Amino acid sequence: MQADLRINARWVIPMTGDRAEALSHQAVFVKDGRILAIEDSQTTQRQAAETLDLANHALLPGYVNAHGHAAMSLFRGMADDLPLMTWLQEHIWPAEGQWVDHEFVRDGTRLAIAEMLKCGTTTFADMYFYPAAIAEAVSEAHIRNVCFTPILDFPTNFAQNADDYIRKALAVRDKYKHLPLLTFGLGPHAPYTVSDGPLRQVTTLADQLDMPVQIHLHETAFEVSQSLEQHGMRPTQRLADLGFMTERVSCVHMTQISDDDIAILQHSGASIVHCPESNLKLASGFCPSARLLNAGINVGLGTDGAASNNDLNIQGELKTAAMLAKAVAADASAVPASKALYMATMGSAKALGIDEQTGSIEAGKWADLQAVDLSQLAQQPVYDPVSQLVYTDSSRHTTHVWVAGKAVLAAGQLTTLDEDKLTFTARQWQEKIRGA
Repeated sequence: MQADLRINARWVIPMTGDRAEALSHQAVFVKDGRILAIEDSQTTQRQAAETLDLANHALLPGYVNAHGHAAMSLFRGMADDLPLMTWLQEHIWPAEGQWVDHEFVRDGTRLAIAEMLKCGTTTFADMYFYPAAIAEAVSEAHIRNVCFTPILDFPTNFAQNADDYIRKALAVRDKYKHLPLLTFGLGPHAPYTVSDGPLRQVTTLADQLDMPVQIHLHETAFEVSQSLEQHGMRPTQRLADLGFMTERVSCVHMTQISDDDIAILQHSGASIVHCPESNLKLASGFCPSARLLNAGINVGLGTDGAASNNDLNIQGELKTAAMLAKAVAADASAVPASKALYMATMGSAKALGIDEQTGSIEAGKWADLQAVDLSQLAQQPVYDPVSQLVYTDSSRHTTHVWVAGKAVLAAGQLTTLDEDKLTFTARQWQEKIRGA
């Protein structure tokens, strides 16, 4: 079968096992937006309408950023160097109450998408208000998205109570579910902001409608101690007792882990989304990723929002996650580079329930790909391309990105978004917010 596109690369990293392996001199063939085949570039006889030669590049799956709040890019750097609850209650929530609307979310999400595409991200999960604005930005930019509409007990600009959030979540799903790049989920914010009734309702709806669920969980020691005081149990136990913890659920942060928590995660099949840089910046604690992985629990990677990171570069999270895991475990072999790369691709895709669509280079999956030039000075010599991708600043050298076979970054230039216009719009928002 003739392909639409043939990509010849010095290395191809398919991510088809639980660790990364770099294959030399391979050709990846794409047809109708999907991977058709991976074959030896020097011996294959397969034809393609277009051929791209990347003699110095590693070709690998696009990164899957498994947690974030994209529109909060417009709050980047606004309230730095503060503890989580101070940052949230005294700065972020008031700012959201003043500024967040459909236009804010659309513009902030566009800015975030552009940054993520330039760093090799082809899928991002988002938990934020006005999901219709997110859907518009995603469709315009041609990036894959798992959209978790937030659910809280208290009112915001977007909704009045848990029932209202859920109603709006289902309405936007019904409106946009025909779009192939979009998956809709439910995003109860956290155990301390959502009561038992809505949590049970989320579980029922997720089962009925086959929707993924994401929740902030065990982000700080205070959250755990508060739950012990108010409910007489740790948050994971409370969620398990409600029937909430299932394989559909991705638990974000998990910096406070006990043996009982691990047992609950193992039994439920829930995944973890590790956001190391955000946790470090907010001094929230350390997710023991090596311990979780050794217990057979799936772990993905996320950046969190730019308001608490302050970038959306998953490659940076790869390096931080790998190095932090070694320090936490006091073991230099904990979470090696290949495992970190797995977390950012297949691990994240599994956490979001989309691993049959993306996360690896396999025949039949969508052609969500990135190419990174490994010929630059700071990456020489290249003994192991996987290690170079993880431990050097490789994101600066991402030259090509494809989503469902469409080039969205070509020779380092965005093809679906206007970078100058996005920068101008962001500065307009800065002036408006700063001048208020």
